[in-house]
Amino acid sequence: MSLPPGFLDELRTRVSLSQVVGRKVLWDQRKSNQAKGDLWAPCPFHQEKTASFHVDDRKGFYYCFGCHAKGDALSFVQETENVGFMEAVEILAREAGMQIPARDPRAQEKADRRSQLAEVMEQAVRQYRMQLRTGAAAEARAYLDRRGLTAAALDRWEIGFASPDWRGLWAHLRGRGVAEDLILGAGLARRSDKGGEPYDIFRNRILFPIRDARGRAIAFGGRAMDPADSAKYLNSPQTDLFDKGLNLFNYGPAREAAGKGQPLIVAEGYMDVIALSEAGFGAAVAPLGTAITEAQLQLLWRIHPEPVIALDGDKAGINAARRLIDLALPMLEAGHALRFALMPPGQDPDDVIRAGGAGAMGKLIEAARPMVQLLWERETEGKVFDSPERRAALDRDLRQALSRIKDPSLRRHYGEEINRLRWELFRPARSPARKGPWKGHVAPAAPRASTRGSALVAAPERFDEELREAVILATLVTHPALIPDFEGPLEALDWTTPDHARLQAALLAVAHAAPETGTVPFRAALEAHVGLEPLEKLFAPSHVRIAPPIRDPGDAEKAALCLAEELAKLSAARGARREIEEAMHDLQGLADEGLTWRLGQAAEARNRAGRSDSEDRADYEIGPNGARISRDEKDAFAELLDRIDYGRGKRRDSGTGARETSGKTGESGGLPDDSRY
Repeated sequence: MSLPPGFLDELRTRVSLSQVVGRKVLWDQRKSNQAKGDLWAPCPFHQEKTASFHVDDRKGFYYCFGCHAKGDALSFVQETENVGFMEAVEILAREAGMQIPARDPRAQEKADRRSQLAEVMEQAVRQYRMQLRTGAAAEARAYLDRRGLTAAALDRWEIGFASPDWRGLWAHLRGRGVAEDLILGAGLARRSDKGGEPYDIFRNRILFPIRDARGRAIAFGGRAMDPADSAKYLNSPQTDLFDKGLNLFNYGPAREAAGKGQPLIVAEGYMDVIALSEAGFGAAVAPLGTAITEAQLQLLWRIHPEPVIALDGDKAGINAARRLIDLALPMLEAGHALRFALMPPGQDPDDVIRAGGAGAMGKLIEAARPMVQLLWERETEGKVFDSPERRAALDRDLRQALSRIKDPSLRRHYGEEINRLRWELFRPARSPARKGPWKGHVAPAAPRASTRGSALVAAPERFDEELREAVILATLVTHPALIPDFEGPLEALDWTTPDHARLQAALLAVAHAAPETGTVPFRAALEAHVGLEPLEKLFAPSHVRIAPPIRDPGDAEKAALCLAEELAKLSAARGARREIEEAMHDLQGLADEGLTWRLGQAAEARNRAGRSDSEDRADYEIGPNGARISRDEKDAFAELLDRIDYGRGKRRDSGTGARETSGKTGESGGLPDDSRY
């Protein structure tokens, strides 16, 4: 069966060789660099113990330095599956979601024609480059010089010029014996509606050759020199060689640069790509006059797992970035992401580089934001959520957007981040400092000694936060399976000591690296990460050793409850302390009844934690640790458990005040049960 021209090229572009080969081999993690598409494994074609089989995922080729086997995805499937060429094509086409085209008896003829068209395009490239040196191109050369392009850069990018003559290129190619149908088929000229000779498509324009992944000239992009021209930029029409939705400007060189570790940057136009590359950002590409298509997005992910979208800082650029979100959401998967580097208002990457150099552009690339942030901004920017109806509409829109993510794990992580942003937006704002009661109120003086020493603000010693932190960390070391449930609260804690902060970072790092590891291997991995001394120091205090989760390492349910209680009590203690500190700040120079009441309530909340068991029993319950927990702490504890239980997909009665929250729509950052993302 003959295949139409271009089908195999597209198939090889869409299929990842590393995924095809990865089904048959185990990669050598020490030699491989997956981020760069540089992979090594023992050869599947001969017996060996060393990894001499090399896969270049970006170029789509493999080679064994032992048996010298080489080829691409098609030949690999043929050899390993013992199938013929067409069967291998069918296997890979199914993986890529491509339909095998009907039998084409003229396939060879069409392939020959594509080769002829490519040769005509190369002749056009040479002619346009020569035209750039003529007197007619003086204004074009001046423009390119103002844009900072040197003669060497013009040669590297093969930039040319189409004269204002209506049939300049047509006459040149016809004079060299090129057939009319080839000139027309290459998209270099079109027929006249008035019955005259065909005329050039590009006139009085600076021309940028567009090459495919194999380096063949397939089209041109032209910038008009006449400000009155109807189109500032004009691309070649669709031809047998060129489909603007399936190609990217600078694709081949960008693929090679990304393979060497450079970030993949997606700009808006030709000059942006050239400016980026000349400034050292060689892995830069641009769509060809249209918004990024699904096929182009797949091409980008073939080059790099996390392309940076660097669009112009104007309204059109921001809108283009936000439209890309809708295209990308259904295509997201673990290891395939997008980040966005928005340029300053009114600037494009070329402007940024000319104004601040490569350093300024590098900072914008490093500060590129994840897609979830732009999704949130798109749904909230310029809107007011001062009513339940408006908030419900926001929940609906976000749910609809996130429902398009097919990967359930990725959808859950997006939902967690959206819930966090929602909580920040809707959390109760603190009351502003009281204004002076008279006009021209002077800034208050420092608090008086009598105020500082009054019984009103006197309180017991602050809770021993460091000890609570130690119990929390020791519990997680003993019960590593709980880390995913408590990861959010754990990351949000401000640790009192550097040792605790290092242990927290190590806990999360080891848990992410080996999520299914048991307690003993986890402890060993943790020791390898931070050393033995910090762990011995953590478990040394007696109150840590006697904590129920440590004494009873087999009861994971009790450990979860105790951990939630410790986190809630730590949060309540720090909240009370912050409230007193803020109230003291407000009291400077002027006390009133409202502030006095506020201080009294905060001080009383702290005092209650230090009372004996015989006092105010009605204000407390006994938690799993055997400790008293106040009403305020109980409420915080209940909310924390509700969030954890939601992450586990169930509800639990904790026995310490945890309660059902169905229908709860408070400002705490949680959503009603039917509004969770």
